[in-house]
Amino acid sequence: MSITKERKTEMMQQYRRSDADTGSPEVQVAVLSHRIAQLTEHFKTHNKDHAGRRGLLMLVSKRRRLLKYLEATDSSRYADVIKKSGLRK
Repeated sequence: MSITKERKTEMMQQYRRSDADTGSPEVQVAVLSHRIAQLTEHFKTHNKDHAGRRGLLMLVSKRRRLLKYLEATDSSRYADVIKKSGLRK
């Protein structure tokens, strides 16, 4: 249920701001979005997994806080992340 190392590296290369960037809000939002998508698929078949659902809600909240921070500090980077990941329409 976790993200593979190769997929995480690929996402870091796509969303990073510099060569050594691994923890910027953009990268964190991308990784969280991927994990949220995986968990959402998991709950389509395992609807009684309440502990996992709590984890999903925590991930969604963390992503929301990161996006809120990004919007407050640099709205152009926020718009870029939203457009790349397709979170809002």
